Amino acid sequence: MTDVTALDRPPIKPTPVGRLFEGQTSIDFIGRRRVGVIISVGLLAATVLSLLTQGLNLGIDFEGGVSWDVPANEFDVDDAAGVLGDNGLSTEGARLQRRSSDSGDFIKVQVGDQTEEVGAELRAAFAEAANVPIDDVNVNLVSSSWGAEITDKAIRALLIFIVVVAAFISIRFEWRMAIAAIVAMVHDVVISVGIYSIFQFVVTPPTVIAFLTILGYSLYDTIVVFDRVKENEARYAGQKPPYDDIINVSMNQVLMRSLSTSFSSIVPVVSMLLIGSGLLGQTTLAEFALALLVGMVTGAYSSIFVAAPLLAMLKRTDSTWEERNIHRAVGDALRDMVMGGNVGSRRTRETAAAAPTSGGRRARGADGGKAGKAGKGGEGGTAATSPKAGAKAAAAASSEDAKPALSHPPRPRKKKRR
Repeated sequence: MTDVTALDRPPIKPTPVGRLFEGQTSIDFIGRRRVGVIISVGLLAATVLSLLTQGLNLGIDFEGGVSWDVPANEFDVDDAAGVLGDNGLSTEGARLQRRSSDSGDFIKVQVGDQTEEVGAELRAAFAEAANVPIDDVNVNLVSSSWGAEITDKAIRALLIFIVVVAAFISIRFEWRMAIAAIVAMVHDVVISVGIYSIFQFVVTPPTVIAFLTILGYSLYDTIVVFDRVKENEARYAGQKPPYDDIINVSMNQVLMRSLSTSFSSIVPVVSMLLIGSGLLGQTTLAEFALALLVGMVTGAYSSIFVAAPLLAMLKRTDSTWEERNIHRAVGDALRDMVMGGNVGSRRTRETAAAAPTSGGRRARGADGGKAGKAGKGGEGGTAATSPKAGAKAAAAASSEDAKPALSHPPRPRKKKRR
């Protein structure tokens, strides 16, 4: 493995965007983990508070109720509200929406649980107000038990999915990565549910399906990062840098790929929201796309600020990657590793700097550079020296260390007999 130096590496792009596209970033993700922790804790706290105070805005499929589909040729939302009021039903809590279908536009009216008699009476009233035959008005009575059955099946599917995924990641990678991936995945689902609670978006069966789909997107981003982490573990095993370096290098190497994947996935979802729901009036698409959009954004975030830092914390219990006497690489030192370099010389200098000699002085590195304090001399505590200066310093150090060993003058040589 060759070390990438400033002489043989490609020129560094001057702009952050250019460095991102060329794979030359040196972002210290581990150093910024506290920012991720603060954001995640804040979102989780807001989720818990919102669920306790206002709960979820469950649709008719979960709470039960009656819905009518009334043709909208001569009928609008205000007319539907008037029919409800004339028949003694409050519009508070009712959902009145204009929707589109292959057969034309219609007004969908949803109210709480009512008897079949009320459903039939309102069907006739809507038909009369819309000036259409009664058979053109569809009525649907939904029991709350059906929504509870959907919820139970969704929870069972979620638990089975988590168990299978945990087993797969443990076999393919290791159990620490499985824990980090599962925590990030649950983090995404909980925050997505919290956003629905905070903004009181309606939770429908398509929303539940979207929540389950979120698991796949969240897991995909995390697996991409962990796969590169596994490669770099093997690559740097002989040099044994801190595990924080492995995480930072891996994150920088897959950053552009993760952003591109997330962007290409989010664009179609935004199109469903703007075109499918906004222009075509397909509100069912909006219910599905909104949950997907929230889940994709949180999934991209959690793979960077939740899964990777948590893995670094869990790895501290692994004796193979125990703490080393070198600091985490940052700046140019990290960029060299990202672009294919190794950490051999940096690790040697740092280790030598940390180990005192018998004379009470700090040991000098193999390149002859005087070891400074941790972090001094640029990125990751490295200090660059020229080869000539290093050779002189090494010779001076060896001569100084050799002087105390000569405590008496040398003995004179004996003369040979003739």
